[in-house]
Amino acid sequence: MSRSEESERLFARAVQSLPGGVNSPVRAFRSVGGSPRFMARGHGPYLVDADGNELVDLVCSWGPLLLGHAHPAIVEAVRTAAGLGTTYGAPTEAEVVLAERVIALFPSLEMVRFVSSGTEAGMSVVRLARAATGRRAILKFDGCYHGHADALLAAAGSGVATLGLPDSAGVTPATTADTIVVPYNDLAAVAAAFEARGGEIAAILVEPVAGNMGLVPPAPGFLAGLRTIADDHRALLVFDEVMTGWRVHPVGAQVLYDVHPDLTCLGKVIGGGLPAAAYGGRRDLMSRVAPSGDVYQAGTLSGNPLAMAAGLAMLEVLATSDAWARAERFAAEAADGLRSEAAAAGVPLTVQRVGTMFTAFFTDAPVTDYASAKATDAKAFGRFFHAMLDAGVYLPPSAFEAGFTSAVHGPTELDRVLTAARAAFRVV
Repeated sequence: MSRSEESERLFARAVQSLPGGVNSPVRAFRSVGGSPRFMARGHGPYLVDADGNELVDLVCSWGPLLLGHAHPAIVEAVRTAAGLGTTYGAPTEAEVVLAERVIALFPSLEMVRFVSSGTEAGMSVVRLARAATGRRAILKFDGCYHGHADALLAAAGSGVATLGLPDSAGVTPATTADTIVVPYNDLAAVAAAFEARGGEIAAILVEPVAGNMGLVPPAPGFLAGLRTIADDHRALLVFDEVMTGWRVHPVGAQVLYDVHPDLTCLGKVIGGGLPAAAYGGRRDLMSRVAPSGDVYQAGTLSGNPLAMAAGLAMLEVLATSDAWARAERFAAEAADGLRSEAAAAGVPLTVQRVGTMFTAFFTDAPVTDYASAKATDAKAFGRFFHAMLDAGVYLPPSAFEAGFTSAVHGPTELDRVLTAARAAFRVV
């Protein structure tokens, strides 16, 4: 069993100065119980915690680390950029080059604007959609997360075409009055919402592969159906690919499913492990963004030279190696192995995977939306999580989050994961 004394000591200190002892809620282990592990360093496919335990990392900083921890190319790129200055508050060539490379990859992108977080990308793209259409309402899906902007922190209402209800203290009903929430993978609910309020809806905002209720793929025809409904009602289709970009496919979900949105949010991988995100789309829409147009958005650290350098290094490695294929192969083998071990132990388990993302749900039924995700056995997941952690495998500390693999996970790590799972399923 791994030690956690130093992590517990640090957590006791942290709760005195940080809300809940953390800087992002899911890190607090509230949904699985216990105290969070404090990390000291990462190398390749491993994290090393404050007690010196080496853990196979299947979180990968929630997605950015497609090449694993401290990849030499990224470390060198950041070191070189830092030696020239950490921020200028002025344009650089690196941000132009990264923009050109991203645009060349994504078929729906003609222009992009860099920001520092997925939340910034989400709030900015909603503002742009409203300005471009002259409409106020946004349709989103229950269980999909698009950052913590007030208008997007809305839970499902009581009916198919109801307004979203505030999902956080401090978010007023007026703030979410123009947010409509319907079930993911339910085209009939989307059609009903547009039948009721289609003339008011500026955009459909969706994770094309949901990752914030656990990994939930789109049903066949779902994304194409959203494209058709948006077109029929002269609304915009917005893909939030902050998580799925370079993760579910060597480019993104819009290439994997051949459905092109009007606007796209990107993040995580695009910064190579440093804070960076972007939003982009058609030139006529993006030309509305200041200073070209009348939609204001700004950021002191947008296009930060360190993040641009890391992002360029990441994309260069992905373009010139089989890194993505290796990460995907490990994810497939791990998913198959978990299914086999669970079946041998008689434990109901559904492992859902797209590309290098996966979730193990404790249920014997497919998970298709937030309601079916919430119906899975979260307590069993909590027991499994701690058994795996004690055996040296770090999973997302929530039953409703996706796991991630990297190009540097290999046979040794796979054996460690499946050996740990074999024992863990016996205590679930």
